[in-house]
Amino acid sequence: MQTSRDRDALLVLLSLASLTPRRLLDAARSHGSFERCLRAVRDGLVASPRDQEVARSADAGMVAGRLAASGARMAVVHDPEYPAALGDLFDPPAAIFIRGRDLRDLEPSVAMVGARNCSAGGREIATELARALGDAGISVVSGAARGIDAAAHRGALLGGAGTIAVLGSGIDVAYPRHHGRLLDDIGNAGAVVSEYPPGIGAEPFRFPARNRLVAALAAAIVVVEGAPGSGSMITADHALEIGRDVFAVPGSVSSELAAVPLALIREGAGLIRGPDDLLSDLGLCSPTREGKIDERPFPGATDRDIDVWAAVGSFARPDEVARSAGISLPEAMASLVVLELRGLIRAVGGRYERRSVQKR
Repeated sequence: MQTSRDRDALLVLLSLASLTPRRLLDAARSHGSFERCLRAVRDGLVASPRDQEVARSADAGMVAGRLAASGARMAVVHDPEYPAALGDLFDPPAAIFIRGRDLRDLEPSVAMVGARNCSAGGREIATELARALGDAGISVVSGAARGIDAAAHRGALLGGAGTIAVLGSGIDVAYPRHHGRLLDDIGNAGAVVSEYPPGIGAEPFRFPARNRLVAALAAAIVVVEGAPGSGSMITADHALEIGRDVFAVPGSVSSELAAVPLALIREGAGLIRGPDDLLSDLGLCSPTREGKIDERPFPGATDRDIDVWAAVGSFARPDEVARSAGISLPEAMASLVVLELRGLIRAVGGRYERRSVQKR
C-alpha cells in the first residue's frame, strides 16, 4: 500500500522523460517504494543526468496542488480505479490521472482514431459511428486530437453513453489549445485521462505512447482514415498486440487517407461502411431467434456466443475458452469481444471472468 509520501514521490517520477513506464515500475520494485526510487534518482543512481537535476529541484507539493486545482485525481497501479485492461500492455503506466467519471462506469468501450487532416466525409462517418455506439450504450475512446478524434468525441457526446479522451500531455494541458471547451464537455459527460502529471507539455514523443492507452482502454478499435506512417497505424498495431479486434472504414481508394484503413483490411481488419456494419460486427443488432431468448446471455446472441459465455466460467484464458467451446481461437476472441462490449464479461490480466448479469 502506498503512503502519501510514495504518491507525492510518484508525481515527480512521472514527470521524468528518461524513466519509461516499465523502467519506472522496475526501479520502484528494485528500491522498494516510489519514495526510495525518487531518492535514488536524486542521488544520481537512476534516470538521466538531466532528469536527476529536475528531480532534485522538483516540488511534489506544488505538483499535488496543481493536480487538486485541475479537478483530476491519480489512480496508481493496483488502486481500485486503475483500469485492469492496462495490464495487457508491455509497459503499463505506474499511474494515470483522471478528470471526470470513474472509468469503470464507462465500460464497455470502443476506440476510434484517424487522421488529423481528415476529409469532410471522414469527419461525418466518424461522428455517425460514434453517435451510433453511444446510442447502443457503448462509450468511445479517442485521443482528443483534431480531425477524426474530435469528431468521434463529439459524436459520442451526442449519443449519450460517454466518451474518454486520452491526452498526450499533462492532465491539465489542452492540446490543441482550442480543444479546452471540448475537453471540459468530455470531463463532464465522460472522462479525460493522461499518464502525465499536471504541467507536462504536449511533445511529439508522447503521442505514440498515448496511442497504446487508447488501444488498451477499449475492447475494439475503429480506424477512420489515416495516411502512411500516421498514428492511426501505431494505435492499430498496439491493439493487435494486445488482442483487441480492429475495424476500418475503407474510404476512397484514390485518397492517401485510405492507406491505413485499406492496409488493415488487407491484413484482416473488419470492413466498416457505416453504423449498421459496425453494430452488427460488434453483435449489437443481430436478429433474435424465437424460442431461445431466455437461454441467451443477451438478445440476439449467437450459438457461438452462448458456448463462449458458458466456457468463460469464473476465470479463463482465451485459448482455454476456445478449447472448451470447441472453436478456433479467432472465433473465441470475436465472441469474447461481443460479450465484453455487452458488459457480461471483463478482461483481467489476459484472462476473462464473468460479470453478474442483471435482467432488464
